[in-house]
Amino acid sequence: MQTIELTRDGAVATVTLNRPQVLNALNLQLLGELTEVLDELANDVTVRAVILTGAGPKAFAAGADIGELNALADARAGEAQARRGQALTRAFERMRPPVIAAVNGFALGGGCELAMACDMRIASENAKFGQPEVNLGILPGYGGTQRLTRLVGEGMAMYMCLSAEMIDAATALRVGLVHKVVAPDELLPEATRLATVIAGKAPLAVAAAKRAIVEGADLGLDAALALEAFLFGQTVATQDFREGSRAFLDKRPATFTGN
Repeated sequence: MQTIELTRDGAVATVTLNRPQVLNALNLQLLGELTEVLDELANDVTVRAVILTGAGPKAFAAGADIGELNALADARAGEAQARRGQALTRAFERMRPPVIAAVNGFALGGGCELAMACDMRIASENAKFGQPEVNLGILPGYGGTQRLTRLVGEGMAMYMCLSAEMIDAATALRVGLVHKVVAPDELLPEATRLATVIAGKAPLAVAAAKRAIVEGADLGLDAALALEAFLFGQTVATQDFREGSRAFLDKRPATFTGN
């Protein structure tokens, strides 16, 4: 991998977008390598939580590679590019292990869209978020218009997508785009702490809860409740449930095996 760095610490995997010389811009090579890494992690049952971050202090990812965008020949090529990016962001949501975005510096355009596709977002105090695509004569194409609306509401999504103005970490926290803001030197330690906490929970239950939330958000309430009940039943049939409930009754820590 030339644009992605993958490290492992027990059950926690850290994926780093590694093009700091261009603020981790999302060129086609990076998107392809990131897709490969996600496939690898999704199929590795020993991975229980993933952290996504960007190399260097200046950017998580400053958006798509503008040179590559400029080379798009027509509407068909543009739609294909958007579909490629959307498939990648959907892959984050469909992964079994939860993904935590640790956002340092700029998260703009496709970078903001990648962060929004993660299950949780922690930002450093110097983080900046934005969807500046209208400055280029296009709109967000990797799911930005839809996830932003779901996360912060229609009004804030309109403001960010139509004005192209950035918001700082404090504003992102206030509107619900991120879950926590920390000092820059605390960003990865806090993301690692949270990932480690999640990795210590019952992995089948964590995966089921993630699925219920992600898939249920696109369903009517009755269908979403039916999905929740189905997944609840599936977890009751696991050895981890027997271990977790027995450990609670025995007043001892549970040891989850993912079975």
